[in-house]
Amino acid sequence: MQLIEISDQFEELGINVAAMTYDPVDFLKEVELDRGVEFTLLHDEDISHVNRLGILNTEYEPGSRAYGVPYPGIFLLSPDGIIRYKFAEESYRDRPDFDFIVEAAAEMAGQ
Repeated sequence: MQLIEISDQFEELGINVAAMTYDPVDFLKEVELDRGVEFTLLHDEDISHVNRLGILNTEYEPGSRAYGVPYPGIFLLSPDGIIRYKFAEESYRDRPDFDFIVEAAAEMAGQ
C-alpha cells in the first residue's frame, strides 16, 4: 500500500492521515499489524460515508461480495473538515498519483 510508504511525508507537513474502508474491523486490525500501518484505519459501517460522498463503485450489486467498494480516492481536508482536494479514479485497478497528492498537501499546508 503506497499510502503507508509516503504517510511520513504528510506527517512532516502537519497533516494527519486516515484510511476508510468497508472491511470489517478485525480485518483492519490484521492489516495494521501485518503491514505496520501507523495511521488511523476507519471502518465505514453500512458504507454510509461512501454513499454520502458519492463514491460507491456501481459495478457491484447489493449482495455481491464486493458491494460497498468505493472508487479509489483520496480527500485532503482542512482542519475544519472541509474537503479541499479530491483525487479519484473510476477503476479499482487505478490509483491517484501520489506525487500530485503530496504536492497538493504541501500547498494546503502553506509550504
